[in-house]
Amino acid sequence: MNSAPLTSLAGWPTPLERAPRLAAALGLRESDLWIKRDDLIGLGAGGNKVRKLEYTVGAALAAGADTLVTVGAPQSNHARLTAAAGARLGLDVVLVFPGGPGGSRSGNLVLDALFGARVHWAGDVGPAGLVAAAEDVVEVLRGRGARPELIPFGGSSAVGARGYEQAGRELLSQVPALDLAVVAVGSGGTMAGLVAALGPDRVLGVDTGAMDEPAAAVAAMAGELTGSKVRDRLRIRGDQVGAGYGRLTEATAAALELAGRTEGIALDPVYTGRAMAGLVAAVEDGSVVPGRTTVFWHTGGLAGLFGHAEAVDRFGGALTEFPA
Repeated sequence: MNSAPLTSLAGWPTPLERAPRLAAALGLRESDLWIKRDDLIGLGAGGNKVRKLEYTVGAALAAGADTLVTVGAPQSNHARLTAAAGARLGLDVVLVFPGGPGGSRSGNLVLDALFGARVHWAGDVGPAGLVAAAEDVVEVLRGRGARPELIPFGGSSAVGARGYEQAGRELLSQVPALDLAVVAVGSGGTMAGLVAALGPDRVLGVDTGAMDEPAAAVAAMAGELTGSKVRDRLRIRGDQVGAGYGRLTEATAAALELAGRTEGIALDPVYTGRAMAGLVAAVEDGSVVPGRTTVFWHTGGLAGLFGHAEAVDRFGGALTEFPA
């Protein structure tokens, strides 16, 4: 695993910023809370998937690929950044989404097009059907003489998770006294890499509802990286999923407002907003306490906010007018 090829897609480290007003609003000490700004990664409007893509695309290039194929929801941050990585490296990109054209107005779809990706709409399929559709696309491309490589959902594999194993070490170089890192759990690779670097006791994951068994996925990838069994020690909150993946919850909406109005930080309604809601709940139930150094990992995803109908409806008309 240590010999996995890597291709450079960004400059490191990403900033680590204090969040004193947010900390005080949560009931922590002003010096307790930091935000790790992976939303400020330069490629493709930023986000955590870039770290994974350095390894998954590195492996694809080493295999001689000239085309990247991946899957996700239409608002997928991973798909957006795969498209951006392909543009930077001169690779063709095909994104395989469920549904059909016109079914989504996601902000990420605008960027997918801007970065030159092509989209294959797979129709009404579940996760297994989506992967099967992507495999069919790979075979079609091979039949046309291309050299495609299938990048896994969310970039999450033991190879992709290496990006966040490295990120965990990067964080320790910035804040050696770290007590806890809080991160959204989607496809699991980000948390898995952090667990490999920091240990399961120092990582709190907040499930976003993106998959049925996030703990199993995180444990499998972390186990491949470390050679140890960690599932029984993983810390994953499942109380922020609400009505399901992609649906805006009241707790998430409140967390978006809290981060925005205390620190001027924009979160998204699917991943980082839920992670912040999980942090709020963890302070309330005593899982996160004052006097300990906590880092909230901002994994990006802002573009998805602008294509999220519930969030746009809620906040789009919420400006407060100044009385004349």
